Amino acid sequence: MSAVASATGAVVHEHITDAIKAPSLIRLSRNVVLARFETLKVYATLGVVRSLIADGTVRIGQTLVDSSSGIYALALAMACHRHGLRCHIVASTTVDATMRAQLEILGATVDQMPPSADLRLDQRRRVERVRELLDRDPTMHWMRQYHDPVHYLGYAELADLARAALGPLPLTVVGSVGTGASTGGLVEALRADDPDVRLVGVQPFGSVTFGSDRFTDPDAIIAGIGSAIPFDNVHHDLYDDVHWLDFRHAMAGTVGLLREHAVFAGLSTGAAHLVAAWEARRRPERTHLVIGADTGHRYTERVFARHREALDPARLAPVEIDALDDLAPPWSAMHWARRDYQGPVRGPVLIPTQHHREGWAS
Repeated sequence: MSAVASATGAVVHEHITDAIKAPSLIRLSRNVVLARFETLKVYATLGVVRSLIADGTVRIGQTLVDSSSGIYALALAMACHRHGLRCHIVASTTVDATMRAQLEILGATVDQMPPSADLRLDQRRRVERVRELLDRDPTMHWMRQYHDPVHYLGYAELADLARAALGPLPLTVVGSVGTGASTGGLVEALRADDPDVRLVGVQPFGSVTFGSDRFTDPDAIIAGIGSAIPFDNVHHDLYDDVHWLDFRHAMAGTVGLLREHAVFAGLSTGAAHLVAAWEARRRPERTHLVIGADTGHRYTERVFARHREALDPARLAPVEIDALDDLAPPWSAMHWARRDYQGPVRGPVLIPTQHHREGWAS
């Protein structure tokens, strides 16, 4: 039993993962609702870990290993803590001291990559390290959050919550793409009942996932919202529209979310908030559900302490493009039309900035 209801209706949870997995639903405007998580990926890790134990793939006491840039690591460590498993995280350079301390106290062992301004190098090092660990100890189970479709399964529960809360209104989901599992898993489950549910994906410049890897944005290490390597869990044909934002636009959305709505959330949430506000003005008949992956604590110095530098979200709008050849910073939007994607189009372009190595990590 995961929770017990008191006589007053209050619920006492058996583990913190039950208490934090469900988001707070917050109406930001008439047709924009934020699903604000403490850590989004608890849904996925709980679902995967329970499935692995139930089918005998892993046993109590075994070590689960994976690479992460932040919130997946914490969610996996929590799931392992709950179910009596060991956890080993190969951490991105973007994982900060606060996150690492939480992981270690939860019992996870952590390998962190050395400082690097090159996310491709950071991700390649992480994959190589995981393979070294598996060669050394084949009893470890590699979670493969970027590639194993089992990570989609946990988001069916979130879809049920969204249906119950929002009702049968025309719905658009807006969220950062990242590994593809959260937006993909949620929308696949929602479309089982309503094929017209729209999905708008948010990407940084510099991500290989939707073809912006020819750009380099020194302000944004893109782990968590984009990727420097292809992810099998990104199903491009699920997405109706894609928006690409630079760091300054994501920062504007993040600071604006706190200033306008008192919601302290992470950089990917701010980016999705900015995109959803623009989409909602164009399609007022649809409800827009914004996926808020985490809180803002990891972004205090890199984003919130610089709030006076933030652009005014009301003055920002994307350039609408018809082809990836026309993609350009600081904000582009394209009707993706649920089509597949085969790869990048051309070589690197530097986005000029004043600051360096600010995280988009999730």
